[in-house]
Amino acid sequence: MAAAVRTSSDARAWGGPRSGQEATLSDRVVDYRIEARLDPVRHTVDGKQQLRWRNRSDREVRSVYLHLYLNAFEGEGSTFMTEKRQGFSFRTDVESKDGEWGRIELRKVQQQGRTVPYHFVQPDGGPKTDRTVVRLDLPQAVPAGGSTVLDIDFFDQLPRVVARTGHFGSFHLVAQWFPKMAVLELPGERGATEPRWNAHEFHLHSEFYADFGSYDVTLDVPEGYVVGATGEEQGAPRKEGGRSIHRFVQGDVHDFAWTADKRTQQPLTGRWTFPGSPEVTIKVLAPPEYAHTRPSVLKATQDALTWFSKTLGPYPYRTVTAVIPPFNAGEAGGMEYPTFFTADAYKTDKEGSFERFRLDFVTIHEFGHGYFYGILASNEFEEPMLDEGMNQYWDQRMLQAAGRRIPVATGLMQRLGINPSVDVFDGERIASLGNPPDGLGSNSWHRYSSGSYGSVYSRTATVMRSLELQLGSEVMDRAIQTYYQRWKFRHPSVADLRDVLAEVSGKPALIEQVFNTHVYAAAGVDDRVEKLESEEVEPPLGLYGPNGSEVTESLRSKQLRAQRKAWDKAHPDAEAKDGGALPYRTTVTLRRRGAAQPQTLIVRFADGSEEKVVWDDQERWKRYSWVKPVKVVSAELDPLQAQRLDMSVADNSRRLKPDSSGTRRLISDAGAALMSLLALLSTL
Repeated sequence: MAAAVRTSSDARAWGGPRSGQEATLSDRVVDYRIEARLDPVRHTVDGKQQLRWRNRSDREVRSVYLHLYLNAFEGEGSTFMTEKRQGFSFRTDVESKDGEWGRIELRKVQQQGRTVPYHFVQPDGGPKTDRTVVRLDLPQAVPAGGSTVLDIDFFDQLPRVVARTGHFGSFHLVAQWFPKMAVLELPGERGATEPRWNAHEFHLHSEFYADFGSYDVTLDVPEGYVVGATGEEQGAPRKEGGRSIHRFVQGDVHDFAWTADKRTQQPLTGRWTFPGSPEVTIKVLAPPEYAHTRPSVLKATQDALTWFSKTLGPYPYRTVTAVIPPFNAGEAGGMEYPTFFTADAYKTDKEGSFERFRLDFVTIHEFGHGYFYGILASNEFEEPMLDEGMNQYWDQRMLQAAGRRIPVATGLMQRLGINPSVDVFDGERIASLGNPPDGLGSNSWHRYSSGSYGSVYSRTATVMRSLELQLGSEVMDRAIQTYYQRWKFRHPSVADLRDVLAEVSGKPALIEQVFNTHVYAAAGVDDRVEKLESEEVEPPLGLYGPNGSEVTESLRSKQLRAQRKAWDKAHPDAEAKDGGALPYRTTVTLRRRGAAQPQTLIVRFADGSEEKVVWDDQERWKRYSWVKPVKVVSAELDPLQAQRLDMSVADNSRRLKPDSSGTRRLISDAGAALMSLLALLSTL
């Protein structure tokens, strides 16, 4: 099963590290020249495409594979819709009704003027009625290191907005819309041992994976339609016969999406600059009902540009376009494409409100994909944690650095002046608790449930946060930046992320343990302080008296009474911190009911002293003992709360004298969960 890679990629994979001195940012493999005409009444696109593909391998290629993603929406026989019928869900699960299906049709495929035969395939064993992957058998083989050009005419019927693409009224989000070349991986790339095609059906939860290249796209739309797209527009649009013709060009990306709508307001435009980046033009497109939120989306985008450029590397493109979908087209929101993303739509963007937090977060998250999905370009089919999960972690780091918390007050609570909030990583932790059925490294479609796929976001963020707390933020920052700089424009794997974390942290054993537990496998974490005792150390009974004489029960009792009386007389104002007539033996018993993780135990004594031990083995229980002049006060596992996936934190500490402090973490968790529920209810 294609999933998380264990074998490190070769240092020369994908053309080797990009120094910035090369002629292009990426090792370009494909070149797309597309002309597309939108019919906004029938919601169709007529397209002509010239696709140039370079064979990077050392052998000739006789067949190539194309993705036809729109065919996921042509009917119930697609892999996408089959998985939906089997109980998996996507967001709000908008149902396609009669007349609302979508498809892509190949009307001509030629190589050097010769017709290219093709047939549909199902690489993942999906239904034979799935037509999202097609194999082209080339009339002329492509030699090793050579290139070929395919001339393709295609026709799109856009679906009613569903799963990241489609139409609603005059609004059109045109995505996954053109015949798109699959990826030919070479030995040393993402675990490949020989050249292999990486092409998957379009699954309900899968996103995308493609080679870098250049796009030159001409869009022909009715006059009066506002257009936004991947890349830079080349001058003002031409006007011809009531039509408006726009041309967009972008290099070093691996996809192209666009929008056209006659209701969309003229874009709100902003500028952004940063050392090492070109000046960036930001455009925010919105319908009238959400136009008031454009400044908030613009500000969040500018802030995200600064954060990602500062912490990972300068943004390399000249544009960012953000699109706010219209009312009732929510399925088009919250999706990313190179230099182009869709945000979420909210009635209010009042400062301090939950809606404003969500608006900002989704904007930051979708922009952040421009780095993890866009520039790093990991395989979202097979390793979704590298995009969704790592992006989620870095987004929350940004919000935390800015002092942002999740506001969770309902309207009533706000009117009463009660404004609770939750730490962003506490929110992620709550969402990721439980005994996971799938490892983080599982692919996007072979999952126990949609909830398991959804946990890729929060659980990856929580695992990375745990590592950060154990390694230190500075080390984690260097590791993630090194990962980005080493693998930008090069399609890294989970193994490549693992290797960078091990290298930069200097703790390969810890990294290996974390990945083996949470990425390559699925295991819960649940360690606890099972027992805490502190007892006086009395003289032992037996032949331990002077000259081997016997110490009897009565003799020992007499000696202890005298010893205690003398101590009390000498210490009339004694407190617990002063101890007593006898020393105390403190015993702490730990119990493990989940996966082994490095744990720190802090034991605190009445005189203010502490003992610190590290439990870092595979044992299922551990017992520690100390003899001290004073009693123990408390024992606490994971005092820094670094093990963020611990399923039950209330049992991580005990006190010798029971009080409510042992449940503080549980109350905190319950409070966070309750506040999150209240926040959800407030949005209904």
